[in-house]
Amino acid sequence: MERFGFVGLPNAGKSSLYNALAGGGALAAPYAFATTDPNVGVARVPDERLERLAAMSRSAKVVPASVQFTDIGGLVEGAASGEGLGNRFLAGIREVDAIVFVLRAFRDGDVQGPTDPLDHLRIVEVELALADLETVERQLDRQRRAAKGDRSLVGGIAALEAAQEALAEGTPISRSGMRTGDRELLAPFFLLTDKPVLAVVNLDEEQVEDPEPVVAPVAAELEGADVVGMCVQLEAEAVLLPADERTEMLEGLGLGEGALPRFVHAAYHRLGLRTFFTTGEKESRAWTFRAGSTAPECAGRIHTDFQRGFIRAETIHWDLLLEAGSYPKAREAGLVRSEGKDYLPVDGDVLEFRFNV
Repeated sequence: MERFGFVGLPNAGKSSLYNALAGGGALAAPYAFATTDPNVGVARVPDERLERLAAMSRSAKVVPASVQFTDIGGLVEGAASGEGLGNRFLAGIREVDAIVFVLRAFRDGDVQGPTDPLDHLRIVEVELALADLETVERQLDRQRRAAKGDRSLVGGIAALEAAQEALAEGTPISRSGMRTGDRELLAPFFLLTDKPVLAVVNLDEEQVEDPEPVVAPVAAELEGADVVGMCVQLEAEAVLLPADERTEMLEGLGLGEGALPRFVHAAYHRLGLRTFFTTGEKESRAWTFRAGSTAPECAGRIHTDFQRGFIRAETIHWDLLLEAGSYPKAREAGLVRSEGKDYLPVDGDVLEFRFNV
């Protein structure tokens, strides 16, 4: 399950975004540090393809893919040196797969702080960079001492020195221009600014109709990273309504499908995630895998025995299977292919694995 951590200044809308995505459960209050411990929730990933496959198979059970959201809490200037709740929040960020910057653009006289999302971004990135700088300097000292007896550490030390130079200027590793090989050498140190980044710009109701002037500067600053503009408060209110009323509200406000599909689409794109399906009378299920995974690696998403004893994968794209009407008909038409260990599944494949342990 992929894990996303929400990071931003106090009252930027992190807890409300958590509620919009996970269906409620986090305290959203107009004062700093309403969240003192991380809220962790799981949301099902909506996928019409899975629903249609389940209907075709008359599945007794339908299991969507899931993602985990963590509302970490508010950072303030000086967090890296202990201001606010300081490193208590920074520690929680190390455990997620990707960071989601929640940047305030809405105007509210009852909520303190800047309303320019670029100001929010600057403060948050600098605090994360300072926290990483402390980590890098500590590791450099250790690695230099260890390298006196182990010359294989020299490459890692060079990577740490390059990271130190970027971080000292307040530049996140992800935007530092460091070579891929050097960034791979930094992986054991779990640096905060080396994680994939997305951004949610929290708009007010008036900005929803034309979000581009607010969202575009953030996307430009983050150099093409996925940036989603949404009125988080409206999304959080909509998720609490019955399904039919929610759809009516979202359509009436021009919010489309709502926060979760839009966020998941951006998150999947940023992390290079794809979905394959298994379907039958007992169960239809969506499985998440990373682009470039082999068929045995996808089999391992179901169970390690499937990967260890992999023989072959029978595959058909979901839309072709629906057109055929069933697996037997698809096989009769020669639409189901048999693929070996080198096959790279694509998004939307329906797979059956043959294995022997």
